[in-house]
Amino acid sequence: MLDPDFVIFAQRVSGVLGGESQPDLLEARWMQALSLAVHIPIVCFGIAFPAMILFMEGLYLRTGDVTYKALAKRWSKVALILFAVGVVTGTILSFEFGLLWPEFMASFGEVFGLAFGLEGVSFFIEAIFIAIYVYGWDRLSRRAHFLTGIPIVITGFSGSFMVIAVNGWMNNPQGFDVVNGRVVDPAPWDALLNNHLWHELMHMYLAGYIVSGFIVAGVYASARLRGRRDRYHRAGLVVPLTFAALAAPMQVVVGDWAGRTVAENQPVKLAAFEGLPRTIEGAPFTIGGYYDEEEGEVKYGIEIPKLLSLLAHHDPNARVEGLNIVPADDRPPINVVRFAFQTMIGIGTGLALLATVYLFTWVRRRRLPRSRWFYRAVMAAGPLSLVALICGWITTEVGRQPWVVYEVMRTSQAVTAADGLELGFVFLILVYVGLAAAVYWLLRRLSRRPPEVEVGGAPGAGPAGGY
Repeated sequence: MLDPDFVIFAQRVSGVLGGESQPDLLEARWMQALSLAVHIPIVCFGIAFPAMILFMEGLYLRTGDVTYKALAKRWSKVALILFAVGVVTGTILSFEFGLLWPEFMASFGEVFGLAFGLEGVSFFIEAIFIAIYVYGWDRLSRRAHFLTGIPIVITGFSGSFMVIAVNGWMNNPQGFDVVNGRVVDPAPWDALLNNHLWHELMHMYLAGYIVSGFIVAGVYASARLRGRRDRYHRAGLVVPLTFAALAAPMQVVVGDWAGRTVAENQPVKLAAFEGLPRTIEGAPFTIGGYYDEEEGEVKYGIEIPKLLSLLAHHDPNARVEGLNIVPADDRPPINVVRFAFQTMIGIGTGLALLATVYLFTWVRRRRLPRSRWFYRAVMAAGPLSLVALICGWITTEVGRQPWVVYEVMRTSQAVTAADGLELGFVFLILVYVGLAAAVYWLLRRLSRRPPEVEVGGAPGAGPAGGY
């Protein structure tokens, strides 16, 4: 946590760091939120999907079964499509940082700019190797082709590492001093290796495997419900589902770690999670309901005594700070944060239970579950995991408000002084709608090709039962 003297000093000079009042601050936030909501799911696939593809190719190299090759080759084409979309959405995000938040970039660019530079290097390396990997099928030796996939996995990790490090720094700023209203003595590595990095990193990486795994598994679960139970569809279901099922219960543990870190460093955010109006010992956790701003309490919720203290500090009688520790202007929008947090927790718990059912059946009975409801649940798990992902980022980012750099610079001080952002917002929506249509068309076209095409055989000569 920041040194108290530094916080007080930084708050006094934050007005100097900020810019003009922004009449379209809400539009700027919506534009940034829309771009993040579109880009973050693609990041999940960039983190996890290459590892799944490489694992599938490894099965092909070990067994010689062309079914695994067909799946790996098909998935690599999907990865290339998503990578191309990520290039567009990532470029838009880069421009938005400079155009929408110029005061933030101008004041702190020297502190975290190194991370964006290294993320760019990771991106270019990933672009080179993903092209070699996709177009190298049957042109490179088996071992050489497999090896070209390893840098894709590494750069997917390293690129997202840098971006998450910046976000962790925004929640727990360090690595600089403020003198006469100016940021001086930047220490980029001290800034990036902050206390919030590690739990955010693990939380996001596990989310990547959960989202990617359940979405891909949902495609093959749907095929299974339609009677396609051949080796190709079984492998396409089992591999991503296993990745997701192993990650989902681990996410519960990491979520506990993240919650305790927030309780220590950002008590107002934790109070917003729960809608806790006053500091209290043995704080309850309330499920459901909504926070009444006028009366300062959660209404129509189910209260579980002392559970918040237990979750936040592993002590049922621990003291939990409430919203009353800061003025109303220094609090985030309570219901937005609280609804997002509870949605994330609820979906995450359900996904962990679904994963437990799958793993128990697989380990104890050496088979897949037989209930059709299980496969319907897997189909639903993909979209629900995506909802949980977005809610998690709402919890993190909106919960930090009104600060863009926690307790140092307000979002209103970081935003551009330009007006007329409504037109840009409309244009942004049109771009993303066009991208979504293009991705749908490409994936639809790819899915209509028989699997045996991927292994160069005649129809019926490839993976058994291919469509």
